[in-house]
Amino acid sequence: MTDKDSRIPELSDIPSIALLREELAREEALHSIRKKFWNIVVILIVAAAVTAVISTRLLVLVRINGNSMDPTLKDEEVVFLRQTKEIETGDVIGFYYGGKILLKRVIGVAGDQIEIDKEGKVSVNGRIIEEPYLSETNLGKCDIEFPYKVPQEMFFVLGDNRAVSIDSRTRTIGCVELDQVVGKVVLRAWPLGRMEMMR
Repeated sequence: MTDKDSRIPELSDIPSIALLREELAREEALHSIRKKFWNIVVILIVAAAVTAVISTRLLVLVRINGNSMDPTLKDEEVVFLRQTKEIETGDVIGFYYGGKILLKRVIGVAGDQIEIDKEGKVSVNGRIIEEPYLSETNLGKCDIEFPYKVPQEMFFVLGDNRAVSIDSRTRTIGCVELDQVVGKVVLRAWPLGRMEMMR
């Protein structure tokens, strides 16, 4: 062992209390930052997992493309559909058609007799229905004969913008089968100024 190896540290080699406190504060700050970072990562992972579960199991996010449901739903608005097969008259539903999800309002269910006059007034089972969600009535594009009886496990649907909507009034789309139904609109999520729960 050399004299150099066995020498006693001089006082100048020992860090001061202030320096030790600074180093400790730095380590604690670094530990705090790491802890916050991992907390944020965990929160983001959990949020992503919850979003994935909601979007695949309970809710479906749909962006409106077009004006067929105007004024109720406008082009580029974003809505949530709750996945369900329990559909009632008046519900705005999403259903698969041509690889897309279309949104229309249920006017009649299985067994209902539907009639639409030349002015576009809709009767279900002999009664003209109130449609406060319309800005105007219109027969629109129609190539089916009335009265029309809705087949079993099907829904007669119309867009709220009757002048432009292609819906159950045409053979192109016809009635919507239960198996086509994704769910019903429950929330308008965007824009924020029009956010609201929907029937």
